[in-house]
Amino acid sequence: MLYELQIENIAVIKKAIITFSKGFNVMTGETGAGKSIVIDSINAVLGERTSRELIRTGSDAAFVSALFYDRSEQLSELLDELDIPREDDGEILIQRKLFADGRNTCKINGTTVTVSGIRKVAKLLVSIHGQLDNQTLLSPEYHCKYIDRLADDEDLLLAFHQSFERLQAIDAKLRSLNANESDKMRRLDILHYQIDELEKAEIRVGEMDELNERLTVLRNAEHIMELLQTAYAYLAGNDETKGAADIAMDAAKCLQEAARFSSEYEEMGAAVEEAAYTLSGYCDDLRDRLYSDDFNPAIADEIEERLDLLSTLRKKYGDTEEEMLEFLETARKECDSIEMSDEIREKLQNERDEAYNEALSLAEQLSKVRKAASDRFCKQVGEELSFLDMPSVRFYVQNTPCALSENGIDNLEFILSANAGEEPKPLAKIASGGELSRIMLAIKSVLAEKDEISTLIFDEIDTGVSGRAAQKIAIKLKKLSASHQVICVTHLAQIAAFGDAHLLIEKSEHDGQTFTDVTPLDFIGRKHELARILGGLVVTETQLKNAEELLLAAQNENIG
Repeated sequence: MLYELQIENIAVIKKAIITFSKGFNVMTGETGAGKSIVIDSINAVLGERTSRELIRTGSDAAFVSALFYDRSEQLSELLDELDIPREDDGEILIQRKLFADGRNTCKINGTTVTVSGIRKVAKLLVSIHGQLDNQTLLSPEYHCKYIDRLADDEDLLLAFHQSFERLQAIDAKLRSLNANESDKMRRLDILHYQIDELEKAEIRVGEMDELNERLTVLRNAEHIMELLQTAYAYLAGNDETKGAADIAMDAAKCLQEAARFSSEYEEMGAAVEEAAYTLSGYCDDLRDRLYSDDFNPAIADEIEERLDLLSTLRKKYGDTEEEMLEFLETARKECDSIEMSDEIREKLQNERDEAYNEALSLAEQLSKVRKAASDRFCKQVGEELSFLDMPSVRFYVQNTPCALSENGIDNLEFILSANAGEEPKPLAKIASGGELSRIMLAIKSVLAEKDEISTLIFDEIDTGVSGRAAQKIAIKLKKLSASHQVICVTHLAQIAAFGDAHLLIEKSEHDGQTFTDVTPLDFIGRKHELARILGGLVVTETQLKNAEELLLAAQNENIG
């Protein structure tokens, strides 16, 4: 239930703390006093769209907080999903601050959340019914949802929706396959060209780095050759001078000769001999390198040509060899997919037939459940309407079979006959504002047992109603309040008299500003407020007496 609503700087409300009770709460006040602002504030804290115009003139920001108590399992699971801490006593504190520059800050139990996060939580806490809800009665697209709520067909409905989504997914794939054949042929030509170009290139990972390194060597070939030749001369020597390899070998022989006289030179002689062989090996390597094709300028031309090719391919298919090879693999798969489209189409068509039959079977089961629920719904709504002073009204649910859609095979629409002997017609054609209010209340009453939301807010549901019908609405709202917290904005004394708690909304002016205050009324206060509603500019003793009689009669009414 909604326990406390705190409002700051919303329109003409500078600051108000409103405490609600269990049962039936009514709010009354003069037209323009600010009753709609309280509802707007509740909508704001529940995450609905708001306007900057809602912020009080001269204020930089507005603030609304709502304190609820709710321990439902579904709400607890949602709070866990959103990583919002749960209080042991079921306390849920929702806060929203609106800034003049359009920013919002939202919190639930002290945890910052998005506006959409608030909306998710709010849907499990409060249901607000006003003139907009009456409009949903006029829209057949909503009627199926009403019947499903009463039918209690959630598991079957979920199974159908999952099956229908699978059918839609398969249909989407088939539409893609059945695209214009010329488009597919053009796409195949492009894919074949790309695959052929990449396959001929025989791209190898790491090749570009290797080629660039090799090209650097070739571009400095002349200088490298000079250095290698000098090094070779030092190692190999010439006709006049011995090279380092021969000198090292002569040194090794000297050490080996010395070792004949002292063993301490054996290791040194062996090491120098090994070094001499190593130098000789490098000498052979240098000679082979000097006479090889490693520094052939023609090879540089080949490398540059290969790098140019790879550079061109990079611009088309990816910056790295890995990306180009990945592009090639993707193109091959797409090509195979198009070329195998007939086979795939046949497989998908079989899957589609299977999915359609499954969805149709579930839709037929759903239709039977809805038919039974519709019959029950019509009977119960009829009983409620009879109580609400509409005994001649006959309420029906018309089902026009339709092709399989997201709603199954049912096209449901509420129709009614307003008077005996009249043909039933859609609500939009014959229902007045007052009738719509009572029909909505009748439907809410029927669905109340299925509604897990603990707080129901009715914003001027009494529009277009008066007299006996108004009292019947009051009794019905009072009855609803036995299982739900009901908060009702009303202009009618007959309804206000039945409230367990009565809040007066008044507007005043001082210091050149307009203010709205919300005041809880005791019995005396309620009597004067009801007398004001019943009377005119001046409240008379007779009106006060009538108001008192209304209050006492409401208290003594056997709601049942």
